[in-house]
Amino acid sequence: MFPLHRNRRLRTNGSIRSLVRETIVTPNDFMFPMFIAEGTNVEIAIPSMPGIYRRSLDLTVKEVKELWNLGIKAVNIYVKVDDRLKDNTGKEAWNPDGLMQRAIRSIKHAVPGMIVMPDVALDPYSIYGHDGIIKNGDVANDETVDALVRMAVSHAEAGADFAAPSDMMDGRVLRLRQGLDSAGFQNVGIMSYSAKYASAFYGPFRDALDSAPKDAEIEVPKDKKTYQMDYANRIEAIKEAVQDVEEGADIVMVKPGIAYLDIVREVKNAVNVPVSVFHVSGEYAMIKAASERGWLDHDRVMIEQLYCIKRAGADLISTYFAKEAAILLNK
Repeated sequence: MFPLHRNRRLRTNGSIRSLVRETIVTPNDFMFPMFIAEGTNVEIAIPSMPGIYRRSLDLTVKEVKELWNLGIKAVNIYVKVDDRLKDNTGKEAWNPDGLMQRAIRSIKHAVPGMIVMPDVALDPYSIYGHDGIIKNGDVANDETVDALVRMAVSHAEAGADFAAPSDMMDGRVLRLRQGLDSAGFQNVGIMSYSAKYASAFYGPFRDALDSAPKDAEIEVPKDKKTYQMDYANRIEAIKEAVQDVEEGADIVMVKPGIAYLDIVREVKNAVNVPVSVFHVSGEYAMIKAASERGWLDHDRVMIEQLYCIKRAGADLISTYFAKEAAILLNK
């Protein structure tokens, strides 16, 4: 009660503010999403994501070594699949010599301690750009889950540390856990994209992988709203996260990040496993665009957003800012 309590005493200078700071962000909190392409010495800029590239395996390995030296210990990896390999079954997703499988092996060979979390979803492999197999005009849940299990096991065989299903099919965490265990991969974890919303913030990511839903000669859903969540819903996110934990998820994810911090806190309060947050491509692009125009201070806004995500309850943050933020924080 004033004047006995003066809250500003604890804000007097930088030293006291650092002593009483409640939330600390370090490079240990980050996962870095990486886009991988075929070829050698390939580096393709993604126009809607300044500073982010699709890289061939040789340059990806070089980048992973740099990330490790900065203190970043986990990467999420996504592959740009040749159109000739796409179909409606996703069979290229479990090809032992596929780009994803070679990427996992290359990264683990170069930096064994790096935690590799390859994306488990069929949209990069689908001729229709959907996260599953199209049947009777919709994404067939159970057939898709069967394909995802084969995909996750192939990732584990290549050396992945975690399966990271981003598809939002019902029951896939349980089936993945059963499939991994049956194949002898009891120690491969599952980081489930549990509360993944049907968001407009994913646009630049879909540019990077050419994974947006496409027009087709058969009836297909025009968007991903029959499996990704309605952004108007909150209770549904808690239900999804709790169910995934019950099915065996080791980590649950909320995606997107900044626009969904209320969901991050709700999920954190509801589960007893680590919560990750995907600070997505659109959120990254907005900061880049505004700072290029001189409307925002890039580094200050970047760090503020990362602190806000962690303050809301995130234990891990998958962010395209990971490398830039780690360099800044290490100073």
